[in-house]
Amino acid sequence: MIPSQCILRAFTRISPSKYIRDTAFRSYPSRFSSCINQYRNADSDRIIKLRNVVPFCTDRQSSVTAQVVSEARSLSASTTCANDRTLDQIYTKNGLNVKPLVVERLKGHEKDEEVVNGDDKSVNRDGFEGVKSNDLEEEAWRLLRDSVVTYCDSPVGTVAAKDPTDTMPSNYDQVFIRDFVPSALAFLLKGESEIVRNFLLHTLQLQSWEKTVDCYSPGQGLMPASFKVRTLPLEEDKFEEVLDPDFGEAAIGRVAPVDSGLWWIILLRAYGKITGDYSLQERIDVQTGIKMIANLCLADGFDMFPTLLVTDGSCMIDRRMGIHGHPLEIQALFYSALRSSREMITVNDSSKNIIKTISNRLSALSFHIRENYWVDKNKINEIYRYKTEEYSMDATNKFNIYPEQVSPWLMDWVPESPDSGFLIGNLQPAHMDFRFFTLGNLWSIISSLGTPKQNQAILNLIEEKWNDLVGHMPLKICYPALESSEWHIITGSDPKNTPWSYHNGGSWPTLLWQFTLACIKMGRSELAEKAVTMAEKRLQADRWPEYYDTRDGKFIGKQSRLYQTWTIAGFLTSKQLLQNPEIASSLFWEEDLELLESCVCVLTKSGRKKCSRAAAKSQILI
Repeated sequence: MIPSQCILRAFTRISPSKYIRDTAFRSYPSRFSSCINQYRNADSDRIIKLRNVVPFCTDRQSSVTAQVVSEARSLSASTTCANDRTLDQIYTKNGLNVKPLVVERLKGHEKDEEVVNGDDKSVNRDGFEGVKSNDLEEEAWRLLRDSVVTYCDSPVGTVAAKDPTDTMPSNYDQVFIRDFVPSALAFLLKGESEIVRNFLLHTLQLQSWEKTVDCYSPGQGLMPASFKVRTLPLEEDKFEEVLDPDFGEAAIGRVAPVDSGLWWIILLRAYGKITGDYSLQERIDVQTGIKMIANLCLADGFDMFPTLLVTDGSCMIDRRMGIHGHPLEIQALFYSALRSSREMITVNDSSKNIIKTISNRLSALSFHIRENYWVDKNKINEIYRYKTEEYSMDATNKFNIYPEQVSPWLMDWVPESPDSGFLIGNLQPAHMDFRFFTLGNLWSIISSLGTPKQNQAILNLIEEKWNDLVGHMPLKICYPALESSEWHIITGSDPKNTPWSYHNGGSWPTLLWQFTLACIKMGRSELAEKAVTMAEKRLQADRWPEYYDTRDGKFIGKQSRLYQTWTIAGFLTSKQLLQNPEIASSLFWEEDLELLESCVCVLTKSGRKKCSRAAAKSQILI
């Protein structure tokens, strides 16, 4: 059987440099001949599945001998589905050894599936069964479950938004890695883990595993921004399902998602911490996936800084907003993903080098952010008096920042108190972006990228500037908005990112769960409770909008999607975290003194010098 054009497109998008011509596809006919590619052996209930089979499901029953090749891992695929319940294990070829790997269905997870697709209240929630939801939470859970996407009769994620009145959903009917994270946490905290496990495995199998030279192909290890389950007709009223990933080739600006792989690693860690099931992260394919993402992010380049160099539109702010370079949001997620990777990568001879590389990068990154991104009243006064054109190893103004960059709004806005401050949005030669980006600052608290003192100061700033950063709806994605000529030049006159709208100073309720987690970590739960209570008063009545507009977040966004899933999930996750704050410790990181003790942070005339133990620990008090 020759694959349909839809399958061919999905396959070549994942790995265009091999098997791209029809003749090449025909040379491997078993890959598309049937729903199940299996090798019958003594144990007839087991299969050997090619990693490069394009995922699809059908109710046609047939079998074909599969050709297992050593390069199978260079291509991606998702689980082949069939009606046969014995097909619950997948074997993958690793050199000459075949090792069984359990996929998605495990004993004891049948009940979880019933809960995700229904309203079964009898499942043990690991301590959550006694919590009674009010009408608002019950509606939120109903909407969240209605947004669940299934693939081969198993839940694999949630759509970005599901507004029944929206006749043109654009890409909001897809499953986004970034958007699914709060949904995943809501399900995990509820004791429902199957959908999260399936999501992690299927997105891993969509990961780009082929190194290519085509500039329009995904780099090795890149995770897709989103995927969609497409149903394709076959003859005789039969059908097949395929997972169609988007690596940015359909996105606004055609930018590859830098944060997808980072969120995937963070969610993988959270899955293990909350469920206690660490077998998933120990799998060979999952371990390889973690290393692929880490290698992609840690690759050597021309950049001299330990931060990750990215372009505009590669994260939550997925349009041109002047965040190209080293945006704080990416650095905080990068730091979190590296810390997660160091925890999860199995230590052996083959992994020693990457673990060492990760540790060195963590040390350099934490020092760089704490030292150079932090601003408070005293730091701004220091920048205001900078001397420029300093050419030496001992220069105070290392990045040649011109004092004229300190805007009047910042000098008026920064609190007088020395106990308030924040991490700026970006830092490059001769450029400091002094805007307050909420996600980056919150995730710096959660990951301990900032020092304990800095973390408290960030929450102090949010409390002091509550009207600016929270207003009528938590929380501003950034402050202040770009206006007038700045908006024209920096955004390119973006009609969606007008001042105080969308990414340009809009208010995003999905940031609630991260704010809640940061507050719980720092012992400031009352701030989170205040924000959640404020959101409760409006979200249901406003039909769960994607974002809010105006300086104080008073109005629903002009192009805001309604029944936005991560708005719903962020609210539910926040409620569960506040009801059970002890579980929040599974989702954040404490200060790591080992990283500080090995910090390479000083350039002297004699070369690099390592921090002593005392000097490293003193960094906590910055």
